[in-house]
Amino acid sequence: MDAATRGSKALEAGEFDKAIAEYTSALKSMPTAVDYYLKRSSAYQRSSPPQYGAALADVELAVHLAIKRAKRELIGQAQLRRAITLFNMGKYADAQFILTIVKKYDEKNKTLPIWESKIATKFKTLPEDDPSRVVSVKEIPDVEAADEKKKETSAASEKKETSTAAKVLASAPTAKVVTQTPPSQIKHDWYQNNENIYFTLLAKGVPKELATIEIEESSINISFPTQTGSDYTYALDPLFAPINTSASTFNITGTKIELVLKKQTPGVKWRKLEGDEAPAPSTSDTAAVDPVRQAVLAGSKDILPSPYASKKGVKNWDKVVDDIAKESKAEAGKEGGGDEFDDDEDPQNAFFKHLYKNADENTRRAINKSYQESGGTVLSTNWDEVSKGTVEVSPPDGMVAKKWNE
Repeated sequence: MDAATRGSKALEAGEFDKAIAEYTSALKSMPTAVDYYLKRSSAYQRSSPPQYGAALADVELAVHLAIKRAKRELIGQAQLRRAITLFNMGKYADAQFILTIVKKYDEKNKTLPIWESKIATKFKTLPEDDPSRVVSVKEIPDVEAADEKKKETSAASEKKETSTAAKVLASAPTAKVVTQTPPSQIKHDWYQNNENIYFTLLAKGVPKELATIEIEESSINISFPTQTGSDYTYALDPLFAPINTSASTFNITGTKIELVLKKQTPGVKWRKLEGDEAPAPSTSDTAAVDPVRQAVLAGSKDILPSPYASKKGVKNWDKVVDDIAKESKAEAGKEGGGDEFDDDEDPQNAFFKHLYKNADENTRRAINKSYQESGGTVLSTNWDEVSKGTVEVSPPDGMVAKKWNE
């Protein structure tokens, strides 16, 4: 196993000092390897304490070498790592400037909006005369060809202050390294009730202090560094429906990231997490809210506003069903045939028998198809809609559909 391979394994395992040593050894053999500088820069940045000076020196040399090779992908990758390093050093205007350069080489990079948002958030809290608002870097850094002896001297100088602590740690028992879930194996799950969406990202070893959770009205973004030196990102935009950001929360544990998203409109059932298009802007105008839904959710007994209200008050639909059932029984008795009604029969059953008996062919087809395919959870009379495909199982809110033997 060569030094670069050992360095990669050490970086993945979170053994950053070992990764630095291995990549330093590898660079002696290949002093122009851009990837080795980027990986060592990541190790410098994530070591404890972080060695930002050495990390920036490595990444700027990587940019210089990538430009010499004239490879767009490599230049974009190196400049992005440079922007992240500058951000972590508190040089926000510099980081923002470098991100504009990254866009020229990799405009579709999914992490760009996340870092731009982070920088914008930092700017909101900074005084107008803060030095970090001033750009002090160039697109192409002023560096010369790799000189490993100078690099080693710079790194050694930066670590001098922590040498005593390092010796103590070396003599102590080795701490257990928390292994992260590989990005390819990270999964997510979700469920809901009338009030909330409960989202879980199943990922072990997420660094709390470096993770970013962004909850917006119509989107969520989760990002954190991995032990491979790259960033993992999970984003949903737009969500199926708007959420209340001020009442939504998140929590990071050793095995997962949990989000509790407060529905902006309680009672709305989400068919999936991601919406098909951006939701319409929310409004406080009560006239724009469905009056029927408002009344149902509020449990109101008041008369519903026009055009949904009856002129005589709220319809008692239970009484309507009873009346139709009684009429159907009376008709059956007069005709001496047709449906047979039992005096003890459930009025709802009598109602549906009456509905089916007097329906046309398409309505009957819709009733049969919707009821059978949905497992009894949907009953539709609209054949134009039902004929388009399989009718999905749709249990009432708060309930889960299961097979009889589950």
